[in-house]
Amino acid sequence: MQTIPSYAKEARPGFRAAFFCSRTRPGFWYDGGMKEMFTIAVPTELAGSRADAAVLALCPFSCRRAVAKAFAEGAVSREGADGPCAKGERVQAGDVLCVSRLYGKDDLRVEPEPAAPLEVVYEDAWLVGVCKPAGQDCHPLDFGERGTLAGALVARYPEMAGIGEDPLVPALLHRIDGGTSGLVLAARTREAYAAVRAQFEAQTVAKEYLALVEGRVAAPGAVSGYLAHSYRGGEMRMVAAAPGHHGARALKAETYYRPLRAEGRGTLLAVTIRTGVTHQIRSQLASIGHPVAGDVLYGAAPDPKWKPGTHALHSWKAEFRHPGTGRMVAIAANAQCSMLNA
Repeated sequence: MQTIPSYAKEARPGFRAAFFCSRTRPGFWYDGGMKEMFTIAVPTELAGSRADAAVLALCPFSCRRAVAKAFAEGAVSREGADGPCAKGERVQAGDVLCVSRLYGKDDLRVEPEPAAPLEVVYEDAWLVGVCKPAGQDCHPLDFGERGTLAGALVARYPEMAGIGEDPLVPALLHRIDGGTSGLVLAARTREAYAAVRAQFEAQTVAKEYLALVEGRVAAPGAVSGYLAHSYRGGEMRMVAAAPGHHGARALKAETYYRPLRAEGRGTLLAVTIRTGVTHQIRSQLASIGHPVAGDVLYGAAPDPKWKPGTHALHSWKAEFRHPGTGRMVAIAANAQCSMLNA
């Protein structure tokens, strides 16, 4: 057991006592896994720090995302105080923080799911293209989350687990909304990841979608503007914003569309984007009076044809320069739904 300094209070019953005087001391607390029911004493050098910063500094087995989760779940309290400790509270030397659970860096990973279905539409030594079903998230947002496309990918392609900047988003070259179906690209090597991500960031990848929208669209058109996050009503959506109004949060988005055919009271559109702003197509088509069918978040009428959280938007094609050959390549994931079968 780690030594407790003289100014630390007795550990709360059921909690393991610990004191971290440096970030290099070896031992149990540095193995990178989740820890439960322990206390940490705040040393003099961290007096006046925010509580979350102190926990992060004193728990080098953990990470910023895990510490934020612990505070959000009320898993951190101050010895002698009622209720959980807020992340922004200031701590003083000698304060003892009781932590009921804190995930470690090693927990921040995608669990392989070998039994999960995976529809591969393209595969070579550098890249994989898959068709994601509507209703499935591309990757987990939290520790231990299962049922995502990433879990299926790392099960079939274990080399993907170590590719990319975020361990919860392994090898994914781009993402689509959970309610959107269709093509998602993933890299099999770090070199391929870097090469194709550079093209996405330079906005040279042409991405084409199929969208069934409400109302008749008679001619091709484009929507251009800035979008920013809005959290009114407890749900996140993208709204039109002036460039300076939301500061750096306002992102430029350009959406080009052309009608393919009428579908009932709606229209099937081919939609092309090079920018990749969250909810871009859904928000901008709704802004011109043609929300994607089933997309109640952006004003579409409820429709029993679409399961809750899904809508008639399909990631269809992507055209870019292949990282291995240097040649232009187009990869497609044709829609299986009869309403979107183009």
